[in-house]
Amino acid sequence: MNTSLQSPVPEVLRLLGDQQRWRLLQELAQSDLTVGELAERLGKPQSLVSYHLAELRKSGLVSSRRSSADARDTYCRFEIARCAEQLRAAGNTLSRALHLDPGQRPIPSRRRRPTVLFLCTGNSARSQMAEALLEHRSGGGVRARSAGSDPKALHPNAVRVMAERGIDIAGRKSKHLDRFARSRFDHVITLCDKVREVCPEFPDAPRTAHWSMPDPSVEADSYPAFVRLADELENRIDVLLAELSVTAAKEVSHGS
Repeated sequence: MNTSLQSPVPEVLRLLGDQQRWRLLQELAQSDLTVGELAERLGKPQSLVSYHLAELRKSGLVSSRRSSADARDTYCRFEIARCAEQLRAAGNTLSRALHLDPGQRPIPSRRRRPTVLFLCTGNSARSQMAEALLEHRSGGGVRARSAGSDPKALHPNAVRVMAERGIDIAGRKSKHLDRFARSRFDHVITLCDKVREVCPEFPDAPRTAHWSMPDPSVEADSYPAFVRLADELENRIDVLLAELSVTAAKEVSHGS
């Protein structure tokens, strides 16, 4: 027997092989959720869900943060980039011929661009930055909008950080979410825990998701917080673009 070929099963495969953990990641791949919401969706005791979440956190596949709307709640997030990294490494241990990194795919042409609405409280930073980044990184292939439940003036650090990424948002105005109450979107994404609590229903039941992100402006030295926010938004938007690309490809295929 060639003992040089013997190696333990990668930890990520052991974790993902458990049905409960797999279901947790399926739910979190769609939206950030609280532990209570995850327990309700899986129909399992919260103590059991917390145990599996702790195992996923140890491996870096899930992260968590306290809700800014209710400190008793904790939002969980699927670290998709970390999962992809571990799966690529696991594939390489099996065979170098496995290629698990397809790269960014452009959104196929179709008659109507997908539409996405980002919401936060002030529409002064998080949602404005997300709107600009999505339009920029999609090359105009996605129509993005943003609004807030309590609009405030655009934060200067939001303008600065976007300018450092080659995106000018200096002339953008903050908007109240009521402005889009009758508008139709494919996706509505809330970026702060407070606005999630008051988010209205939109026509045609768009797909909704929550990205739990802290308000960078509350930190004493807020510029580094804005940089971290922009980095996290870029990562999440790349995942969103991959999902939109798959959806558009299916629509183009079915329409041909």
